Amino acid sequence: QVQLVESGGGLVQAGGSLRLSCAASGRTFSDYVVGWFRQAPGKEREFVSGISRSGGDTEYTDSAKGRFTISRDNAKNTVYLQMNSLKPEDTAVYYCAADPRGLIRTSQWYMYWGQGTQVTVSS
Repeated sequence: QVQLVESGGGLVQAGGSLRLSCAASGRTFSDYVVGWFRQAPGKEREFVSGISRSGGDTEYTDSAKGRFTISRDNAKNTVYLQMNSLKPEDTAVYYCAADPRGLIRTSQWYMYWGQGTQVTVSS
């Protein structure tokens, strides 16, 4: 089993930056792909970005491309999401999720979830 804890959320003005962290404990972290998802009030949870076990492959939703960067440090059991040029529409609770299978964009696929961290972008 893997336990995930997100951190780094907060309140930022439009155009600002935040770096989210997803710290894992439990089993060997490098055995898991990791995805970042977000959920805004009244909306479904959506895929933002994902990273393969080694970090060699990454995926982004169209709205995140060019603004967000996902990375991982398996020695530190941590995945990061650097978010730049933030927009009010990025406001949501951000969750990281891990799974031992392949990297896909469907939230129902992921076996382990963190508790989420709130990101609020003011205009």
